[in-house]
Amino acid sequence: MQENGRLLSNVLSKVKLQAKPGVSTLQLAEMAHEEIKAVGAESAFLGYRGFPGVICISLNEEVVHGIPSATRIMRQGDLVKIDIGIKRKGFYADMAETVYLGEEVPPETTRLLVTTKNALAAGIRNCIAGETLGKISQSIQQAIETENLSVVKRFVGHGIGKSLHEKPPVPNFGPSTGGPRLEIGMVLAIEPIATFGSPEIAIKQDGWTAITVDGAISAHFEHTVAVTSQGPVILTSTCHAG
Repeated sequence: MQENGRLLSNVLSKVKLQAKPGVSTLQLAEMAHEEIKAVGAESAFLGYRGFPGVICISLNEEVVHGIPSATRIMRQGDLVKIDIGIKRKGFYADMAETVYLGEEVPPETTRLLVTTKNALAAGIRNCIAGETLGKISQSIQQAIETENLSVVKRFVGHGIGKSLHEKPPVPNFGPSTGGPRLEIGMVLAIEPIATFGSPEIAIKQDGWTAITVDGAISAHFEHTVAVTSQGPVILTSTCHAG
């Protein structure tokens, strides 16, 4: 899984460089597919529960599960969420990043991005064997709400390994006492999603794409993280730092 995570991190690094104004989300997904195949892996998302895309690309008010489309053209000022997963040698890896298309990021967008990244880092720091999973959840919620942003509660993180989604679910909110005790060898996909205004979401007519009900932009970051005797290890990283 560590090797898969490193490969996925490299794939996403290449894919996000191709997220540019004038490029369709389908073109970006096709580029991702080529990169995934080049490392000897397959898309974890294509066909999963019927999902028609190779990766998820969600723009602006779209929260998650955006279906790549030839008619959805990325533009200057878009906030692009790229969620990508691979399967290789029987194991999965999953990660997501949010990128802004433009050189000067608006201050409020910067606050959203930094806060969501910090929430992910807080969750990862609490991937400690013997502690409750709820400590991850509470630390993420606190990091987001302290900045007067909202946690999108409809979607949660998850265990990952020989399946894309395994137990336990990893909420981005809740009491520190909630959930099971973390054990050495557990691998979790931790993925906070934050937005301005209402945390409520709706699903578009395509049956997949989730959007904020008030049209506010959102951010999504995700890493696959292992619980080890030495502390948390980020598998979807080129350096595997905890």
